[in-house]
Amino acid sequence: MKNKIPVSINREHVLKLLSKGMRIDGRDLLNYRPISINFEVAGKADGSASVRFGDTYVMVGVKAEIGKPFPDTPGEGVLLVNAEFVPLASPDFEPGPPNEDAIELARVVDRGLRKGEVVDLKELCIVPGEKVWMLWVDIYILDHNGNLMDAAALASLAALMNTKLPEVKVEGEEIIKTGKFKPLNIKDYPIAVTLGKIGGSFIVDPLLDEEQLMDCRLTVITTKSGNICALQKSFSGTFSQGDVLKALNIAVEKGKELRDLLFSSFEKFSSSKA
Repeated sequence: MKNKIPVSINREHVLKLLSKGMRIDGRDLLNYRPISINFEVAGKADGSASVRFGDTYVMVGVKAEIGKPFPDTPGEGVLLVNAEFVPLASPDFEPGPPNEDAIELARVVDRGLRKGEVVDLKELCIVPGEKVWMLWVDIYILDHNGNLMDAAALASLAALMNTKLPEVKVEGEEIIKTGKFKPLNIKDYPIAVTLGKIGGSFIVDPLLDEEQLMDCRLTVITTKSGNICALQKSFSGTFSQGDVLKALNIAVEKGKELRDLLFSSFEKFSSSKA
């Protein structure tokens, strides 16, 4: 590993750059790194996608299984999100059970998918109270250089867009697969935008070095119509009321930007498969 400049020097340097509207990698405060989205990257999954934000790389696979619904929602399918921080992605990631960061990331992505109503869980019901589709959304962090939240949320949505479910028919107590497949019916497209606050400046798509200097962080998830469906605040710093309103406005606009990129990437993928 390269020796890092002391944080005190880093922060002073970063604050000077931010006051001039610049970032340590040359970007403007509200610009993203180069983003790429690829679909169908895991052949054995029912849906999959990978996303790169610069050097940050995340892959998501979706696995569909027939199972029993939760007792309190007998007419709904199940969607579950898990996150694994693969040790090769960062010297800070260790083998073993998910740590607090992995749990937080999975919960925020899960909340965005649910509150954004990406999938109507009632459509995943096969036999009420007995058989439903269970969608396992598994997030793998393969290279970490900041902004895992946005990359993971975008990759999860992209993987669900790529998901196909086997068609089934009910004969007595048997569930029989017909051998045909149909795309998962996507209802909405919630996008996560994470804003970091360093001093008095807001930045989007923070690098790992910038995350280590942030006072606080706010992840805002918005639907296609621009409605806010989930929020997550992290770190010990504070946001004023004005800060929050500013962050929300930025998130809505940047959400549109990422959503357009997602649609464009999916259209190119679909055309290549036709």
